[in-house]
Amino acid sequence: MAGCGYDGDMTHFQMPTEPPLVGWDIHCHTVFSDGTQTPASLVDEAKRRGLRGVGISDHDTSAGWPDARQAALEASMPLLRGTEITAVDGDVSVHVLGLQYDPHNAHITKLFDDTRAARLKRTQRMVQRLAEDYPISWQSVLAQVKEGERTTVGRPHIADALVAAGVYRTRGEAFAGEVSASSKYYIPTPSPSTREVVRAVSEAGGVSIIAHAGDASRNRLLLSDERIAALADEGLAGLEVWHRGNSPEQRARLLDLARRFGLLVTGGSDWHGAGKPNELGENLTDEATIAEIVRRGALPLD
Repeated sequence: MAGCGYDGDMTHFQMPTEPPLVGWDIHCHTVFSDGTQTPASLVDEAKRRGLRGVGISDHDTSAGWPDARQAALEASMPLLRGTEITAVDGDVSVHVLGLQYDPHNAHITKLFDDTRAARLKRTQRMVQRLAEDYPISWQSVLAQVKEGERTTVGRPHIADALVAAGVYRTRGEAFAGEVSASSKYYIPTPSPSTREVVRAVSEAGGVSIIAHAGDASRNRLLLSDERIAALADEGLAGLEVWHRGNSPEQRARLLDLARRFGLLVTGGSDWHGAGKPNELGENLTDEATIAEIVRRGALPLD
């Protein structure tokens, strides 16, 4: 197995140079955001695939944590609790994995409430635009939401409504078409800054990891070395290096940045069930890095 990440005094860990072959998948989505499977199904599938542990990381919410925790306890599967937090850094859209934080912290709770409310309004406005040309409505979008008000609603639910209406065959086709960021119907999501997100996660006792930081298919611009260095100074803990969206060149770049700035190195599938082709466990985080995340975080590992 490859080595793992950095701890505070840089004495216990060797920086990895290749993805681990066994370990944890800590970047997974469920029906509490844009995934298609329940937290219990996530845990069951992780156990079936022989993962050492699994992490739940729905968008801008911790609402799925209790269900995931109960399922993990019943399956004797270790669980990392996290959230993929939407942020912006200048012209760059950034997703931050906040791990093992106190979900009752006032700052992070308000941040999620504000972001989810902004997402909801933005989604409603996009649906109004699309409904002028396509056979969908706000009600048909809400029909795709699995956990009611506890679900973070967004573009995937619009895509699913378009599939249900027969406009597209799959969610992927919808995202390549009228739901894409280049579509005339697209409206950006108002989001907090990366600096605020990293600060909020730190205040809540959590560990912050920049997700798929080298995925050029998501952003015309990527976070620069200088911005990652600045975020490291502000409390950023790590970089998600092992992700299908990061090219070999970007993985090498991110590994170098992790070495230079003492950042943890993680991996995850970005699993969404049937919502994306990503396979659970296709990219992993090694166990010693998980132990370091738990050591730094506010929550114990169940």
